[in-house]
Amino acid sequence: MPEQIIWFEDLSMDSLPLVGGKNASLGEMIRTLSGAGVRVPGGFATTAHAFREFLDYNKLGERIASLLQELDVADVVALATAGKTIRQWVVDSPLPETLEKAVTSAYKKMYINGQPPAVAVRSSATAEDLPDASFAGQQETYLNVVGLENVLHYIREVFASLYNDRAIAYRVHQGFDHGLVALSAGIQRMARSDIGSAGVMFTLDTESGFRDVVFITSSYGLGETVVQGSVNPDEFYVHKNTLAAGKPAILRRTLGSKAIKMIYGADPHHPVQTVDVPVEEQRHFSLNDEQVQELARYAIIIENHYQRPMDIEWALDGEDGKLYILQARPETVESRTGAGLESYELLETGPLLCQGRAIGQRIGAGTARVIQNASEMHRVQAGDVLITDMTDPDWEPIMKRAAAIVTNRGGRTCHAAIIAREMGIPAVVGCGDATEKIAENRPVTVSCAEGDDGFIYAGLLKFAIRHTDIGNMPELPVKIMMNVAAPSRAFSFSRIPNHGVGLARLEFIINNTIGIHPKALLEFKQQPVEIQEQIQNRIAGYADPRSFYVEKLVEGIATLAAAFIDKPVIVRLSDFKSNEYANLLGGKAYEPEEENPMLGFRGVSRYLSEEFRPCFELECEALRRVRDVMGFTNVEIMVPFVRTLKGAGKIISLLAENGLERGKNGLRVIMMCEIPSNALLAEDFLRFFDGFSIGSNDLTQLTLGVDRDSALVADKFDERNPAVKALLQMAIDACHRQNKYIGICGQGPSDYPELAEWLFAQGIDSISLNPDTVLQTWLHLADTR
Repeated sequence: MPEQIIWFEDLSMDSLPLVGGKNASLGEMIRTLSGAGVRVPGGFATTAHAFREFLDYNKLGERIASLLQELDVADVVALATAGKTIRQWVVDSPLPETLEKAVTSAYKKMYINGQPPAVAVRSSATAEDLPDASFAGQQETYLNVVGLENVLHYIREVFASLYNDRAIAYRVHQGFDHGLVALSAGIQRMARSDIGSAGVMFTLDTESGFRDVVFITSSYGLGETVVQGSVNPDEFYVHKNTLAAGKPAILRRTLGSKAIKMIYGADPHHPVQTVDVPVEEQRHFSLNDEQVQELARYAIIIENHYQRPMDIEWALDGEDGKLYILQARPETVESRTGAGLESYELLETGPLLCQGRAIGQRIGAGTARVIQNASEMHRVQAGDVLITDMTDPDWEPIMKRAAAIVTNRGGRTCHAAIIAREMGIPAVVGCGDATEKIAENRPVTVSCAEGDDGFIYAGLLKFAIRHTDIGNMPELPVKIMMNVAAPSRAFSFSRIPNHGVGLARLEFIINNTIGIHPKALLEFKQQPVEIQEQIQNRIAGYADPRSFYVEKLVEGIATLAAAFIDKPVIVRLSDFKSNEYANLLGGKAYEPEEENPMLGFRGVSRYLSEEFRPCFELECEALRRVRDVMGFTNVEIMVPFVRTLKGAGKIISLLAENGLERGKNGLRVIMMCEIPSNALLAEDFLRFFDGFSIGSNDLTQLTLGVDRDSALVADKFDERNPAVKALLQMAIDACHRQNKYIGICGQGPSDYPELAEWLFAQGIDSISLNPDTVLQTWLHLADTR
């Protein structure tokens, strides 16, 4: 007689036809990965045979087939009516005696000291979680189910969920025969994440497909809030190779609001409840660094076992303090990305309505359709932009109609995000107030092509889509590098053919992820109360103001280094002008008012000053940690605005005093050649440095006496001017004579292909370009050659 239930430890991936992908995977991990330290809560699964026997026993098969045969799933009202009818039939039907007895016996074996345990009753369809499709969230999961009667009831609820609206529609769209899909219920012991935390992790970056990281989301309480998208979770990136080397491997941390959490309820009919998270708890990360890295180790073990990128749910048990894997399935979107490159670019801007977390890297535009609840779903027409608080799997049938999706709540692993990626639809989640800020029927453009943040603009804005085959780029005798400002886009940019990063601006990290003057952090207690309050809000999750500054620099630099791990990443020390530093929080108290900040207190003069040196030493500490502690020795240092030879000698000494000694651990220190004196005395400056990176913007400005920010003389600014090229030639020749590195990272080659061609002819070692011009310049130089 076919089995009614099978214990997880007796299952493997070969059991998929019997118990579906989710339950088969649980058994596979318990059997094969427990020895590697991966913990999976135990339990048992009902079989596909038991489900089919249940349908036959209650004569449901023909009734269900008859109702679905004539159904048009595009009619969301008819779909909802049919689904509700079938689900009620299933829930009202009794389980066959053989199944009920088998479940009763198995559940009682799970008792602890004679007491029934809390379990999760999970769904696992026999066609679920195959490599070419994701059924994530289509069927139901019920948590904190206690007592035999409740377990039997929720097994029927799980069976009924095979006929949820989104599951019915999905099978039709994918060509699955309803009658050939069966459901297995997994009865799994609960991990007490209700008093701990839980979330989802992927063994790649979900937005770019970058394979060298584990991406983890986490929030307090049961993980359903993260999956559903009802909470904005914490986020972490962990670098796989660095973790394998036994070094600190967290590349990035983002503190989520975590405003609510799901915990156990006292009522058996309502086994879970959602409560507010105290504000003080929201200000802390829901995992510590050790836990983040342990989760990443589990993820890597699971990925290596299955030999493919994985999507994994996990929980931190608040009673025993241990981490558990609740389920694992193949990641089905970014892992299928081909060798071609698709890029979107916004060609104009409009008023910004709101912003949140970008999902995907596309742009969509259409009429805003503000939907308050599922009963209004039918109002969404093809090409509309769906605006709502949050989505759940019931919304899937209409989500595919949308040109873009915008939600108030949710993180990058919530339901809306997963479905948007699968459908190739741009989405912005976690906006907070999208349903208030965006009016019904308003034309809007949703841009996910500008980094981690997604933006919703008023109006139907023009944008471009580019498709490029990057399979066979021609070889060049010059290295083509990239100027990368935002670490958040590094993983995506790394897919563009390149030889590394020729310019990473430290001031971009300071401005966009810190936003506070370093002196205001070092002298936090001396700040006015209102400044202190703003600083406290920004540094939430970090030990103290100083640590926040250093950690954020480390995170930004390490992310860039990891994205281009086998190539040089040249990081320029901060090159803010005094007016730019003054715009940072608390900055006005520390910055002079200068008539011409471009020529004033910047670069080496600033680093060596008594006022700024403690701030500069924070930058040095961050660079030293990235190179010497985390092991990213591909990071090199670029020193900007070196006015004099005396200044050159002093800055090299100051770097060495702060643990950044030229040549130690392979460190190269490059000077930015951007002042005429640098080219005129190139041979002398090169005594202190390992080469030059030409900053053509400042070099042109200072050679021609043109203020590049003045519209009155803007037409005189031209990097191709013979005087500028003469200085460029001097710098290139001097580096060649001393056999030292010579590159260019200014705007000129990005704007003028003929300047790139001229530099190429002079034998420059590398040309660093803006990412959007890399391919066209590369191919242009290949044609020239």
